[in-house]
Amino acid sequence: MYVGEVKVKNQVGLHARPATFFIQKANEYKAAIWIEKEERRVNAKSLLGILSLGIVGDTQIKIIADGADEKVAVDALVELVESGFSEEVR
Repeated sequence: MYVGEVKVKNQVGLHARPATFFIQKANEYKAAIWIEKEERRVNAKSLLGILSLGIVGDTQIKIIADGADEKVAVDALVELVESGFSEEVR
């Protein structure tokens, strides 16, 4: 299991469009991947799961992966979140 922490930088957070980009990236990996906000953990390959967390800008999240490519997956997803999903970043 590998865990990465990142702060969501884009102003509106993980709404539908960036969440879709996140899921597409997560689906490139074989590892099971989750997003954790506070004490809630959801499948990072589920749009409804991600949207249910209500992640807004400046929210700290954990990206957790378990599987053969877990480190590569977490590092790539952390980088995607840090990029601001090509949206305006604070």
